[in-house]
Amino acid sequence: MKKEDKKHLYYLEELSDYKVDSHYSDVSGWPVKDRENRVIGKVSNLLVNKDVEKVVYLDVEVDDSIIEANHDPYATPANAGLREFVNKKGENHIIIPIGMITIDDKQKFVFSDSIGYQTFAGTKRMTPGANINRDYEMMVLNSYNRDRRKEGDAGYKNEIDDLEKNREELKAKRKNLEEEREKLEAERLALKEERKKLEAKRQRNISDKNDIGNIGNENKDSFYNRGEFDRFNDFD
Repeated sequence: MKKEDKKHLYYLEELSDYKVDSHYSDVSGWPVKDRENRVIGKVSNLLVNKDVEKVVYLDVEVDDSIIEANHDPYATPANAGLREFVNKKGENHIIIPIGMITIDDKQKFVFSDSIGYQTFAGTKRMTPGANINRDYEMMVLNSYNRDRRKEGDAGYKNEIDDLEKNREELKAKRKNLEEEREKLEAERLALKEERKKLEAKRQRNISDKNDIGNIGNENKDSFYNRGEFDRFNDFD
């Protein structure tokens, strides 16, 4: 994975220290319905952005009918053989932004009043548990907002702007963390240099003490100390 695609979304089940707040419903396993009230799948997991500490997407296992629909909105008459993407066998999950769904706690299902069945059928899918990168996020948002974009709905632009804003905020946060890391590294190197100086000073002090201890002893075996000329007592 490229550096810019570094993992930033985590499945809730991966995070032992995260759980759904007691004030909110855990929608795992609940049916997901489109704006025509058709079931398009069920909630498999929740995707968490750890940087902002929020659930940002539902991971949905799609119904077989979505796969069988094999709807490809990107095929055009001019380029009938070309497609922007191809959903492969085994890719049976999609993500839905939290901002595009409503939770019915009473009947225990999730629905979207802005996304239709055909749009879900034409959305790029993924394999269960796949890492979600930003390219895939943008592809999904473009798919969900395609009809609204044609109608000039400001909601599409606002959602894209919000995504870009979050991206810029995360870049700024990473930059601050990098600057803090560099500052800490500089402080660590300064402390290391200071320890080296203190150790050198300590070694000099030990050497100086040894030198002082030897003063007066360097000639202790000289003939002066042996009393070679102290013989006046011999004449007593």
